[in-house]
Amino acid sequence: MKRTFDRSGKSGGRHARPQEQARRARRLGVIGVTVAAMLFAVPVGSAAADPKPSLSELSDQVEKLHEEIETLAEQYNEQRERLKAAQKANDSAQKILATSESDLAAKRARASLLAQNAYITGGLDKALAFAQSGDPETFLDRAATTYALEQQQGEEVNQLARAMEAAERARAGAKTRIAEVQKIVTDLESRRSKITKLVAKVESNLYRRAVGEAGRPGTRAVRVNLPVIGDGKAAQAVKWALTQQLKPYVWGAEGPRSYDCSGLVMAAYQRVGISLPHYTGDQWTAGRQVSRDQLRPGDLVFFYSDLHHVGIYIGGGMMVHAPRTGDVVRVAPIGGRPFAGGVRIAD
Repeated sequence: MKRTFDRSGKSGGRHARPQEQARRARRLGVIGVTVAAMLFAVPVGSAAADPKPSLSELSDQVEKLHEEIETLAEQYNEQRERLKAAQKANDSAQKILATSESDLAAKRARASLLAQNAYITGGLDKALAFAQSGDPETFLDRAATTYALEQQQGEEVNQLARAMEAAERARAGAKTRIAEVQKIVTDLESRRSKITKLVAKVESNLYRRAVGEAGRPGTRAVRVNLPVIGDGKAAQAVKWALTQQLKPYVWGAEGPRSYDCSGLVMAAYQRVGISLPHYTGDQWTAGRQVSRDQLRPGDLVFFYSDLHHVGIYIGGGMMVHAPRTGDVVRVAPIGGRPFAGGVRIAD
């Protein structure tokens, strides 16, 4: 007996098999299209969701990291200058405290002796003693001495009180200076840690390769010999700075083997007998400000709104500076960065 398929789809015979196969094929086709659509619609892995940055984008990231490092480095230099001042103030406070305590001890001893003498000589009735005295002149001499001692005692007591107050102020001042030094040291360590991590990131293989392939930071540094006009201290400072070309940039360094930007400036002017702080913010206020068209060799040239970079002007629109991590002291045009102003330290 032959089997056929009824309307419900149940098996009724061999003639119905082609229809069932066709339905199955259609179902598989729909499932395949749906899966394919899902595969195309849904990102596969993090690469599709978060595409890798291009070399240009990586290079821009490196530039921003370098700016952040230099800004932090100058903040670090600022804190070091503050630490020097705080330590100097602390040393002074400690000396004042030692002097105050020594003075207080001496005045305590003197007041104690006078108090003892007053107790011994002041316990008698002076009128009775004078009447009973066989030698009035001797008594009067002794009385005058006693009065003088009493007067001196009163002054000594006043001096003692003032000495005690001075000692208390000195102790409070010394305590404040110590706390200030400790706070600055803690802040320095925090900034040092941040800079170290950023430098490690900038010097990573990824960023180094990206910068190399993108062609930054530009040309390889070479020693440049440029004539410097003038014989004054400013000209001498820039001439010396030019002798430091190709020495590496190291944040916080002030020579002789490596420098950061403000460290090179400080070292150059130290060579001509002018003391400058190792911080761009203080160097900005260390001389007379001059406009760009008035720049002369040896003037300091500052960049960026927060003044976190400085170089020494050579002339002809060029400067010598310590640029950034991974670079060296080199000659460069001043037009390569946003110019903030010039400062004349010496003629």
